[in-house]
Amino acid sequence: MKKPTLSPSFRDFFALVADATFTNPFSAHRADIDRRMAGMLSETDWRKVVPRAVDQIRRRLVQLDKDGPCRIQDFEPADRELMTYVYLFDTFHRFALDFDDFIIRQQHGDEPASAVFAEAALESLGRRGFSPQESARYFALFYQIRRAFFFIDTGLVGPSDCMRKLRMDLWNNIFTQDIRRYERYLWDRMEDFSTLLEGPTGSGKGAAAAAIGKSGFIPYDPRRKRFAVSFTRTFVAINLSQYPEGLIESELFGHTKGAFTGAVSSHEGVLSLCGPHGSIFLDEIGEIDIPIQVKLLKVLEERTFSPVGSHEKMRFGGRVIAATNRPVHTLRNEGKFRDDFYYRLCSDCIRVPSLAERIQQNSDELSHLAGHFVQTILGRDIPELTGRVLEVIEKRLGRSYHWPGNVRELAQCIRRVLLKDDYEGDRLEQTNHFDALYQKMKIGSATADEVVTDYLKRLYAIYGTYEATARAAGLDRRTVKKKISES
Repeated sequence: MKKPTLSPSFRDFFALVADATFTNPFSAHRADIDRRMAGMLSETDWRKVVPRAVDQIRRRLVQLDKDGPCRIQDFEPADRELMTYVYLFDTFHRFALDFDDFIIRQQHGDEPASAVFAEAALESLGRRGFSPQESARYFALFYQIRRAFFFIDTGLVGPSDCMRKLRMDLWNNIFTQDIRRYERYLWDRMEDFSTLLEGPTGSGKGAAAAAIGKSGFIPYDPRRKRFAVSFTRTFVAINLSQYPEGLIESELFGHTKGAFTGAVSSHEGVLSLCGPHGSIFLDEIGEIDIPIQVKLLKVLEERTFSPVGSHEKMRFGGRVIAATNRPVHTLRNEGKFRDDFYYRLCSDCIRVPSLAERIQQNSDELSHLAGHFVQTILGRDIPELTGRVLEVIEKRLGRSYHWPGNVRELAQCIRRVLLKDDYEGDRLEQTNHFDALYQKMKIGSATADEVVTDYLKRLYAIYGTYEATARAAGLDRRTVKKKISES
């Protein structure tokens, strides 16, 4: 058969497809590529753009296949890499909805479900010239990509710029900034890349951690016709602040029978529950004492640990995701967080913004989130109820309410409105925050420095960084930092 030849227009178009394959799907650059492929330069709804872009790709592939299905090996050497990416992109989107249905089904079971569409997907890759080994690996990569998109897109919603950045940061955390590099070198080495999430309580650090932890690479076994493990088992979370100091070590590392008074049986720690394809989420990492930090540092460096009361070395093969609601630099300055522990955790540092910051950046954030939570709670979109929730919030709280409980408070606010058609807000928090200063202002004893400092602390709670606080207040960053850190 005559080798297929790419015309200049086809080659230029397929170059766009290859670019899309490696571009962060939550980025503005990817949205621009999709619009160019679809020929819809002014459309902003990606749900309309992407199907049209995929259709444009398939139209061109049909033309190339007019004399029979083409394989990668049929093309000139200069075009083979390009067509590899095109065929991968096309196959991925042919089975995207199958993956989505599979992910939803797998969420309800801890055993690997049967992927009934896998055989068709592998055959599709095989027809394009991929070997059985390559097909199985790319199929597993498709599953990982679709899971990452699913959990980031559905778990961390909102149109504000800071949320767009968060979604991009999470994607890069999973696949790096170049998925080609990830696919070639790093897909089975990500356990060495720890992540530190920072953000106020209730802002969504748990959802961010889950998006990372449930999106690790899971190999596909063609012989058993299923993936190696269910992603419901790959993410293990523990909130360190809920345990007394004496029990944290046992909860993390486990203990043997008789290791201490009350240890009437052996206990598996969370480190042993995290397998080689998994991640462990250590929430409130800033609350643990220095000796536990030292032991965790050893786990991160040597990948081994021993249960309390045992000398047996156990291997830890998972990835560590940690989170704190307190600024790490403050903890380090106070001597509560070891520098060496920080440097071993900070392969990637991601900030989760407060709800107040999100609303300040984009006025549509609140209505978007309200609709999302109403749909999550009730199982379907009900604009009438969403509208009522927003009416109550506007009437009872006003636009200046700063949501001290962040997204978690908003979710409960919506439940309260659905139950009682009312929500007063966290009045205790507001009272505690302002009472003392207000009383001093009332009698004329508050200094200007106290008022400014209090305001800056409020802004810092909203924005999370000295830079953003300084911009909002119209002050120099060094002034802001000095007033906050010395107060």
